Amino acid sequence: MDGSLLDTALDFTVLPGYTSIGYRIRERSWNALPAGSMDGKLVLVSGATSGIGLAAAEGFASLGASIRLLARSEQRGERARKRITAQTGNRDVRVGRCDLSELESVRDFVAGFRVEESQLDVLVNDAGAMPPKRALSSEGVELTFATNVLGPFLLTSLLAPLLASSAPSRVLNVSSGGMYFQRLNVDDLQSERGSFRAPSAYAHSKRAQVVLSELWAQRLVGSGIVVHAMHPGWVDTPGLRSSLPRFHRLVGPLLRTPAQGADTILWLGAAEAPAHTTGRFWHDRRVRATHRVPWTRESAADRARLWSECERLSAPHERGAPPLAR
Repeated sequence: MDGSLLDTALDFTVLPGYTSIGYRIRERSWNALPAGSMDGKLVLVSGATSGIGLAAAEGFASLGASIRLLARSEQRGERARKRITAQTGNRDVRVGRCDLSELESVRDFVAGFRVEESQLDVLVNDAGAMPPKRALSSEGVELTFATNVLGPFLLTSLLAPLLASSAPSRVLNVSSGGMYFQRLNVDDLQSERGSFRAPSAYAHSKRAQVVLSELWAQRLVGSGIVVHAMHPGWVDTPGLRSSLPRFHRLVGPLLRTPAQGADTILWLGAAEAPAHTTGRFWHDRRVRATHRVPWTRESAADRARLWSECERLSAPHERGAPPLAR
């Protein structure tokens, strides 16, 4: 079986493809990213205090990038900064406090970031949440949707001008393979109907994130910004252990390390090939389909409604932020 057929078989059988088994098989054909390939670049990573986000930040730092960690907790952010510096020797690592579930926090962070930084080459939207029960942010938005969809949408909106002025630049959205089981439901984006199931709400938010990645790619054509989404497979992270303990116990020995889960993020941010396309969905350095079954497909009208609702809820052009070209 040649490499492409084996890769496809791994992808569709899921269990081996999403675990460390699939990673180890696929990585045999990959080239290592050259040392210094991110010299002179600035990378902002959300969710960078643990798991995949921390591994991605560490990886970009080892490639020479200046790293900015977006963290809800300054203490945890500082702990991550010290670890990255110790592991890589890269001292150009700083922490910015931001709670992505709070839109005012996002606005405050970006206002300071745009004063302090003159460039942004890669934005990694990795932060995510899976609260066990339906809860609202202080601004009245369901917490899963606020953290995984609305906060990153506003962050990308407000940073788009800086990304454009730094072009060529990249926006990378970290999704989940669980989104394959969810259809975009624009009539219930905030899980108000029926009983709340945390894994379903999380997977639905990741479906919305992938749709928005495609819409961002369309809207930013010609700006020099490429937008990609990816899913890391099944990764052994603190979030997985706390949110899905039973799954973690069952699959634990086969789970990927955070560094394995972050590999495609690094490749999308540093390699040349991904800069020549936009709006794709990736896993293990290859483009993947965004739908496995026809009933998860959304209509163009649903996609437009998702964008409009995110704009309405986040009001990204408040406080003097320049509007994006349409």
